[in-house]
Amino acid sequence: MSPLLVTDQVSKAFRGLIAVSEVGLSVGRGEICSVIGPNGAGKTTLFNLISGVLKPTAGRIVFDGEDMTQVPAWKFVNNGIGRTFQNLALFKHGTVVENLLVGLHAQLRSGVFACATFFGGARREELAARETVEEIIEFLEIEDIRDKVVGALSYGQQKRVELGRALASKPKLLLLDEMVSGMNQEETEDIARFVMDIRDEYGTSVLMIEHNMRIVMDISDRIHVLNFGKKIAEGTPEEIGRSPVVAEAYFGSKGSDLTAQSGEAPADVCC
Repeated sequence: MSPLLVTDQVSKAFRGLIAVSEVGLSVGRGEICSVIGPNGAGKTTLFNLISGVLKPTAGRIVFDGEDMTQVPAWKFVNNGIGRTFQNLALFKHGTVVENLLVGLHAQLRSGVFACATFFGGARREELAARETVEEIIEFLEIEDIRDKVVGALSYGQQKRVELGRALASKPKLLLLDEMVSGMNQEETEDIARFVMDIRDEYGTSVLMIEHNMRIVMDISDRIHVLNFGKKIAEGTPEEIGRSPVVAEAYFGSKGSDLTAQSGEAPADVCC
């Protein structure tokens, strides 16, 4: 079976600064993959390329068999790519339900007139959208905050809402950008459980940027490692944890063992 996502020698330069250089990676269907690397490695730039926020300077991005390299950014979500952001991008004055409904916008097909009159297909779409939102609320165990204003919620609760909004777009591939950053241990474990359940129950592939090595090692099927914009390693958690090339990139010493690091990698090299 062909991979769901392939980046074929993708590069991105900003006025001569090469942020991503000839990166080739793949994500299989139903696979959880992670992208890790030191500060400035090009991880977020790579995510912005995969999600259509940026266009590559060179190379191709192929998603579900379609070349997405020149596809407009707004079509990426229609094709099945959803994402969360490192910095929360929620509507703080809206309720949880309202924020989740935004994630379903790309799925709606009714015209302006039908929506304004709430008639026929528009009414059926609205009812189906609200049913989907209720399923996500139950899945993420946020029933008690469904009608609360997002800005009044805790950081961990807002992270769940952002995850729910991305999930509402019904993605084939979910991009998670530092999903557990700033969370306590219990919240982190909950998110890890949700990520695995998203893969197992929805069949969604996941590609995540993460600096919490425990999460990366526990739930990833494969790990891609970037350094200075280049991919320097790829493998299973066990292979990456014992890779001297990866250890040198993180710690400056080939003798270090990434698997021996508990919790988060050092702050100056992880993000």
